[in-house]
Amino acid sequence: MKRKIAAIFAADIAGYSRLVAEDEEETLRRLASYRLVIDDFIAKASGRIFNTAGDAVLAEFPSAVEAVRCAIDIQESLRTRNMAYPPSRQMSFRIGITIGDVVERDGDLLGDGVNIAARLEGLAEVGGICVSRAVHEQVANKLSVQFADIGAQEVKNIPTPVHAYMVAMRREDGTYATPQVKKVAKASPAPNWMWPLVVGVVSIVAIGVGGFLYFTKLELAPGAKQIASDATASPVPSPSSAPPPAVTASPSPSPTQSASAPPAPLPGPGGEKLVANAVPFVGERVHAALEKEYLAAADYKAFALNVNGNNAYVAGQTSEDAARNAALEQCQKRADAVQSPRRCEVYAVGNIVVYAHGKPPMPPTPWVRRDSTTERPFVAKDMPMVRDQGKGRLEGGYLSSRKSRSIALGPGGQFIFNVASDSVEESTRRSLESCGALAGVACMVVAVDDVFVVPVPMLMKATGFFKAASNSSIVATERDEVARQLADAASGWNAVAVGTAGRAGIAVKAASEQSAVNDALGNCAKRDSDCHVIAIGPFTVGPAN
Repeated sequence: MKRKIAAIFAADIAGYSRLVAEDEEETLRRLASYRLVIDDFIAKASGRIFNTAGDAVLAEFPSAVEAVRCAIDIQESLRTRNMAYPPSRQMSFRIGITIGDVVERDGDLLGDGVNIAARLEGLAEVGGICVSRAVHEQVANKLSVQFADIGAQEVKNIPTPVHAYMVAMRREDGTYATPQVKKVAKASPAPNWMWPLVVGVVSIVAIGVGGFLYFTKLELAPGAKQIASDATASPVPSPSSAPPPAVTASPSPSPTQSASAPPAPLPGPGGEKLVANAVPFVGERVHAALEKEYLAAADYKAFALNVNGNNAYVAGQTSEDAARNAALEQCQKRADAVQSPRRCEVYAVGNIVVYAHGKPPMPPTPWVRRDSTTERPFVAKDMPMVRDQGKGRLEGGYLSSRKSRSIALGPGGQFIFNVASDSVEESTRRSLESCGALAGVACMVVAVDDVFVVPVPMLMKATGFFKAASNSSIVATERDEVARQLADAASGWNAVAVGTAGRAGIAVKAASEQSAVNDALGNCAKRDSDCHVIAIGPFTVGPAN
């Protein structure tokens, strides 16, 4: 066993049992997609997941700053994703973080540091983050984050109170929510004559629990481990996606080159026959090679890929397990060679799909609508909903790459750019598939080659995707009509304004962003008071800072 100091991150879902009881299949599907997002952020922040159990995630970080930054990114991303669901079906995590001395055994971490992180997670608000005083001292002067001191908290199975702080989470309008201080109820002291009785009862219970725990041990699911190939036959030449794979970025301000472990496989569609041109994430050349070579190859064979499009297949192996292992090993080598942060997974064994995560969510076609009245040259600093570091990656990696290329944006600010594809259609498909798999919801193509292909606001700051049918700022009786008018406006600038009563003012097909804003405010003022703009083009908007 080895001891070390680490920042420990603990997260689980608030009300998970209720969500499962209400709709088990839908909850498990969403958990898988949310875990993709969480795992990706943790890997980019140099973290390592060392244990999972059900809806819980335990991870270690070399730095408290990276752990808190990662937690904020996760909560902001999942908050945006939850907006697509009614409050009763929203899947929100609580996160606790501490710094502690832990023991490493077979890759797992044990000790008070892990226990305290779990207790802090229990103190956190739904969708919030709670940290120990040690973490607060490390982070307070390094991140522009606000904290609320909730004082010393008595928590279960920790002998001394834990001094804790809540992280103030940012609202959509840029302001910060004030965390609600949790007060731990203290029991009234028992009469002196009761203490012998209490001690006796506790002793009996302790003996019983100790015996139970001795004979029944809860085993947490270990993290996925790469298995060395035992293949002896020579593999068939496999496609490696001749163009460079999709390049990935996210709102996380501290990326790493390490690959993140995939979420534990959940029951997926699996079992259907492999259709070469339906395989996601890869280019048409790979589709053609799968159709011509893989489908016709002899067993035992397998095909592996990751969401960035790295892939490999083998055939003529000695067993099904040998084929799986060899395909995974070759795919991971290719992913590591281009420093992809995503791990490979087996997509097909033989000619049968075994991929656990199903097809990535995709928006309806057409994926791109070209409109000269709203298009303008792509400039990385104008990329909506993306932080400065992400814009830096776009500046250095997107415009300098070979066409065809495109950028897909998720509702939480995640983005994927795909470069050097054989056509714009292939590039947009691949960027949308990869982005959808990571975000868990359909993404939007915002740029193709050298231009923005959606109306990107400049007068106000884009804060999310605008969905009129579910937007709570608009009075319920008008949402469908607003959605219909916007859907019918296939060109020009659109804007939506609302007043204090939620009455909407709409402008469609305007010649400029300013005209759309002025018309929306004017139409709103005819029906309501104190009107303000809530949407420009496909984005919700707030003050431009």
